[in-house]
Amino acid sequence: MTPRFVPALLLGALTLAAAGPAAAEYPEKPIRFVVPFASGTATDQIARSFGQAITAEAGQQVIIDNKPGANGFIGANEAARAAPDGYTVFITTNTTHAAAEHLYKKLPYDPVKDFAPITGLGKGGQIMVVNSKSPITSVKEFVAEAKKSPGKLTFGSGSSSSRIAGEMLQQLAGIQILHVPYKSNTFAVTDLLGGQIDMMITDTATGMPHIKSGALRALGASTSTRVAMVPDVPTIAEAGVPGYDMGYWFAAYAPANTPKPILDKLNAWFASAAKSPAAKTFYTNSGVEPFITTPAELASFQAAESKKWEEIVRKAGIEKE
Repeated sequence: MTPRFVPALLLGALTLAAAGPAAAEYPEKPIRFVVPFASGTATDQIARSFGQAITAEAGQQVIIDNKPGANGFIGANEAARAAPDGYTVFITTNTTHAAAEHLYKKLPYDPVKDFAPITGLGKGGQIMVVNSKSPITSVKEFVAEAKKSPGKLTFGSGSSSSRIAGEMLQQLAGIQILHVPYKSNTFAVTDLLGGQIDMMITDTATGMPHIKSGALRALGASTSTRVAMVPDVPTIAEAGVPGYDMGYWFAAYAPANTPKPILDKLNAWFASAAKSPAAKTFYTNSGVEPFITTPAELASFQAAESKKWEEIVRKAGIEKE
């Protein structure tokens, strides 16, 4: 071989090396879905429904890794620091990727710079609930009781959506209620069932099983339209707090710098999985609507949502922690 051929061979080798994981057969091992909330939460449920379908699509097991705590910070930070090779996917909500940056002075991750958008997953509403043994049977009664004894009634939250929903209720209804924070909505629901707190505004996926069983009483839907699963329950706005409207969303992200071919493959898997029996069952049982996007669409949506949440937090008068 003459020397003049060596540079071309070296160039080819360098090109293959630079391609990294995108050039390899992907996936070659199980894929981990990091969920920043506890098992049983809506985020956990949607992760498991999509994970089941993507296991079949990818030919590799999808493992659900719950990392609850610190308002999603623990899971978000772990996902952000993972290798950008397609084997870690972050299944999260507006809590970590639109609200947290406006609620806390410091985040251990950057919701934009540290992540590569894959796709939206779903949009949903929340439901204001009390223990079925509570004497309060309507939003108006709750507001009246709160006005009678400012600061006496409590509300729990295990996500930013749940917390801001309660803060918004205070602002629009002109009441004072004590906030009790939890690691996840499931923990807050447990205390609500046990009588340790008076009320919470929870995602439908977490709250509906207890509403159906009769353990919790639904007072109002957080969105501008009624929830299809409980059509007889008025919206909070209808029930006496005009202008009230608060929803939430789910999305999938990869660590920043994940190769585009892998992101494209993941996006295609999620789009296909959204049509699977497991995902359809989740959507039907939770009241969440499908929300499948391109990576670029999710990035634009996230930016707009961040601005919206910034405005909500400012109007609520919440100081950064």
